[in-house]
Amino acid sequence: MPKLFADVTPLRESPAFRRLWMGNGLSSIGTQLTVVAVSLEVYDLTGSTLAVGMLGLVALVPLVFAGLYGGAIADAHDRRRVALMSSTVLWLVTIGIALQAWLGVGSVWLLYGLVAVQSAAAGVNGSARSAIVPRLVRLDLLPAANALSMIVMGLGTTIGPLMAGILVANVGYGWTYTVDVLTFTASLWALFKLPPLPPLARDDGGEVGRAGLKSVLEGFAFLGSRKNVRMTFLVDMCAMVFALPRALLPAIGAVWLGGGEQTAGILLASIAAGSFLAALFSGPLGGVRRQGLAVVWSITLWGAAIVALGGAVLAGGRHAHDAGTSPWLVAAVAALVVAGVADSISSVFRSTILQSATPDHLRGRLQGIFVVVVTGGPRLGDVFSGSMGQWRGEGWAAVIGGVLCVAAVWTLAWWQRGFIRYDARHPEP
Repeated sequence: MPKLFADVTPLRESPAFRRLWMGNGLSSIGTQLTVVAVSLEVYDLTGSTLAVGMLGLVALVPLVFAGLYGGAIADAHDRRRVALMSSTVLWLVTIGIALQAWLGVGSVWLLYGLVAVQSAAAGVNGSARSAIVPRLVRLDLLPAANALSMIVMGLGTTIGPLMAGILVANVGYGWTYTVDVLTFTASLWALFKLPPLPPLARDDGGEVGRAGLKSVLEGFAFLGSRKNVRMTFLVDMCAMVFALPRALLPAIGAVWLGGGEQTAGILLASIAAGSFLAALFSGPLGGVRRQGLAVVWSITLWGAAIVALGGAVLAGGRHAHDAGTSPWLVAAVAALVVAGVADSISSVFRSTILQSATPDHLRGRLQGIFVVVVTGGPRLGDVFSGSMGQWRGEGWAAVIGGVLCVAAVWTLAWWQRGFIRYDARHPEP
């Protein structure tokens, strides 16, 4: 049985990783509170799924530029300092989001602006944080460390949406955002306690470069010549752009399954609960060698689960808000739990392939591109699903997106067949 559960060796061996892990766990709860509450507030202000989807669009451009340049900064400077400074900006933006709620501003455009600044800071922050992990644990422990990170992320994204739905419905947006302000302090503390993490000497003997366009292009040149690393980005885009149902959930709760904000929170938490369960029982993942094949099948399962979500919504039909919740909510929750399991497994292996196959002097830039994909992909997914939901209805949007996801990932697997033969014992980037 012990092998069934997550390997906690990285927590025992590295006090720095343990502090970072704990801080990330606490702050992720507050972050998810804000993510869900902002989408609910925008829907309250506009009554439009498309307006919720537009949150993704306004965040995308700053995320792309900040993520890419932030990765170059993380490779050229002390990664602890870069992460700490960008986290401070995130904390201040969260204060701004809370203030607009307390003051009752009620401006969608102000929320869009704050989300754009938040996205830029998150791009820099995510690049630095992810590049830090391989400096804190042994290389052979990276799958275990990534699985442990998925546990706290899954826990945060399970508790956060549930709390958001409950808090918004009972105490309003101001208190909901304020909880995020308080929990984010844990993340700042964890980063402050890290040791200095200046750039290491390059494996090829070259000098550490300055952050700038040339540095960013060097990262893209590495990615362009490494097929397996590149595939970890492409297959994730299939899942996030075509089959992310996040922007559909406010309307599914309000119009289809009933329950409003609390149902939306439950559905979001279901994905996170699946991620948490997969990470908690991630012990066997350390023995998987065909990691590329595991990624492809995981994303296939994700797409199929989103199709099942759409089927549950269509089967339930429109449901009056005052009639309680539809019995099809159970099927929708089950589908999203399965989706969360698939997403967690995919994330563990994609992160491990990327970290194992990338030299340290390029990890910040590759993680910057990774941040753009894993955060920007969902933003594009919000726009795609929001537009599709407005046009075809939320149920059909989920079905169509899931089918497109599965078709796209297997097309890529056929095109880059070496990825499904990827062997963790002999990693080839």
